[in-house]
Amino acid sequence: MTDPLTPSPAVVAVLGTGTMGAPIARNLARGGFVLRVWNRTRGKAEALAGDGVRVAASPAEAVAGAGVVLTVLRDGAAVREAIEAAAPAPGTVWIQLSTVGAAVDDLADLAREHGLVLVDAPVQGTRLPAEQGQLVVLAAGDPAVRPVVQPVFDTIGSRTVWVGEDGASGAASRLKLVLNTWVLALTHGVGEALALAEGLGVDPAHFRDVVLGGPMDNGYFRSKSAAILDGDFTPSFTVDNARKDALLVLEAAERAGVRMDTVRAGAERFRRASEQGHGAEDMAAGYFASFDA
Repeated sequence: MTDPLTPSPAVVAVLGTGTMGAPIARNLARGGFVLRVWNRTRGKAEALAGDGVRVAASPAEAVAGAGVVLTVLRDGAAVREAIEAAAPAPGTVWIQLSTVGAAVDDLADLAREHGLVLVDAPVQGTRLPAEQGQLVVLAAGDPAVRPVVQPVFDTIGSRTVWVGEDGASGAASRLKLVLNTWVLALTHGVGEALALAEGLGVDPAHFRDVVLGGPMDNGYFRSKSAAILDGDFTPSFTVDNARKDALLVLEAAERAGVRMDTVRAGAERFRRASEQGHGAEDMAAGYFASFDA
């Protein structure tokens, strides 16, 4: 009989079952992995029990016997706290899916201290792609561990982009910051254009008609413009989380000596929208920052 505390690659622990973590965990369970989950707010994790997921009372209970641990948490501080509390066994593969920016360096040190095999793997995509198993996984890690983690990535994502052979390099996390810069620009572009249309008395349908099907059209424009025009701000990624990611971009850019004027202005828009009461709504609600509360 296998010792229940002996790490097994088929046993996966997910720490964090929020907007992204819950669908990731659900897909892994449906994909045949033996899954254990933990979340600070237990009720969010309990919602997964019907999918055959074991809900743990603590991070340590979740990772006991797991060969692979995934962290899907808000920021680097939350990730560090969860891993320190979990104390996975040396040799455990730690897949770090969160967007943590420069904090990846601190987490790499933590992995070395605990003898963990770190795979830096933030994902590109929001709630719907996560639910559909269509995330894009940006990954950096030792090639020797790829046979262990690739089945996980294939279950939660449509493709994996390997960008480095050392998780501690932070190569994937740096790429995620670059991609987020583009997402933030698109979000604010749509929001401000529609706000100006309202202010000038322009029918937003005319604006959409010109863009749709042309060189400025894209899926992101369609989804965010529809959210604003329909007044449906069900969160795929919240205003507050978008502001957090904008601040991570600014922190990294400052270290690199790069000015990010648009990102800085966008972070301020998210701050205003949050103060107006839209912090838990979809990031498209940054639109409201164009108006007085």
